[in-house]
Amino acid sequence: MWIDVAIKVGLAMVMMLIVINIAGIHSWVERKQSAVIQDRWGANRAGFTFRAPLLRWLNPVMRPIIYLGLLQPLADLMKLVAKENWSPVGGMKWLHASAPFFYLLFAFVGFSAIPFGDTLHVAGRDISLQVAHLNVGFVFIFAMAGLGVYGIVLSGVSSNNNYAFLGAVRAASQMISYEVTLGATVIGIVMVYGSLDLQEIVRGQGALLWGWLPKWGVFVQPLGCILFFTAALAETKRIPFDLPEGESEIIGYFTEYSGTKFGMFMLADFVETVMVAALTTTLFFGGWQFPYLHASGFVFPWGAQVAVGHYGVVAIQVISFLIKVVLFCWLLMTIRWTLPRFRYDQLMDLGWKRMLPVSLANIAVTGLVILLIEAL
Repeated sequence: MWIDVAIKVGLAMVMMLIVINIAGIHSWVERKQSAVIQDRWGANRAGFTFRAPLLRWLNPVMRPIIYLGLLQPLADLMKLVAKENWSPVGGMKWLHASAPFFYLLFAFVGFSAIPFGDTLHVAGRDISLQVAHLNVGFVFIFAMAGLGVYGIVLSGVSSNNNYAFLGAVRAASQMISYEVTLGATVIGIVMVYGSLDLQEIVRGQGALLWGWLPKWGVFVQPLGCILFFTAALAETKRIPFDLPEGESEIIGYFTEYSGTKFGMFMLADFVETVMVAALTTTLFFGGWQFPYLHASGFVFPWGAQVAVGHYGVVAIQVISFLIKVVLFCWLLMTIRWTLPRFRYDQLMDLGWKRMLPVSLANIAVTGLVILLIEAL
């Protein structure tokens, strides 16, 4: 029993370490990627100052390697920790202080249901590379995302600021609008793979269509994938769906926050971005699956086989999952600096009048196709 508890704690720490590092580096990626898109330097103050004589071909003028700004996340952390944690006059101090904690807590808890590998065999034990094996995995994740909005609402209510309150109301209504579509798009995946368990859904994507195409969710539910990714992007409250924190309108649920508490809100936003990337990978892009990789190694459709040891297979699965997550994080950042912000009425119209009806139609078409396949 104690060994099982220790294993689960270890898996939770590994997952937490991965998420924190990916979310932390977002602070640098967001600045640097926007700079590349907008043709400017971006973060170039916090970095390494040593010279690299061996990289003369890359750095011919021998300038210090500082313009990359690689230490920007550390500089942000030091700045936020050093700042004063201020509470607004007339606000509810204990709610004001606890709101970012609740938001960050529920953002992290959802990762416990994300499988980042299949099964690891160590010392006669089978360790499922998933912190919490839940038979309703994505329902749990959606529930945690919904509870996270309470932190945003509390931040607006407790700030004694009309702008912060308006941002919190926008966040709550946006969550309600797009969580309906988010749940409807996943119904198609459940119908195809016959399970609510994320680990079983990923294993189901290891099959082949027509003997050569991986049965990933994006191939069996292409419309559902687009709808899910769009709705999940809206759930992260980032451009072009950043109405709850409209910077150009001086509106934001974190308007009255500073220091560490503001840093927690920033980190929670980045963690939500990683969650969207992880969920998209898990549901529609095979999760930890790698094409033609089985427990014994690679088995290709034309009959060739390449034997791979158990630990090698597990390593490839975990690395495959991480690479997919990082690629989707990059895509989310690219969208953030490419598309303009929606107006609030456009945001509501897109969610209720367009995406929701299309997602319901997708469920009907999926059911009809499954019935036709079974009939044949």
